[in-house]
Amino acid sequence: MTHNIYIYLAIMAGVTYLIRVLPITLIQKQIKNRFLQSFLYYVPYVTLAVMTFPAIMDATQSPVAGVCALLAGIIAAWLGAGLFPVSVFCCIIVFLLELFV
Repeated sequence: MTHNIYIYLAIMAGVTYLIRVLPITLIQKQIKNRFLQSFLYYVPYVTLAVMTFPAIMDATQSPVAGVCALLAGIIAAWLGAGLFPVSVFCCIIVFLLELFV
């Protein structure tokens, strides 16, 4: 039994296209529901968090270094640091913890 990869690619492309085009074609008015607006506002952040959090735990040699960097990043972001400074700070924390511990 042979599988044609082009069929799989065509189905994947079609599904991806439909996911992006259907909302544009079906919803033509402005969304006024506050709950739905809030939900759609936070979807990118949740998606990024879901993709990033497992990497924080698995990318380091020690999960303790990952947790410490996560906590330091949360504190730095809470204090108003931007995305780039927080990421650099977290990388430095992981580097130092894995170097000395």
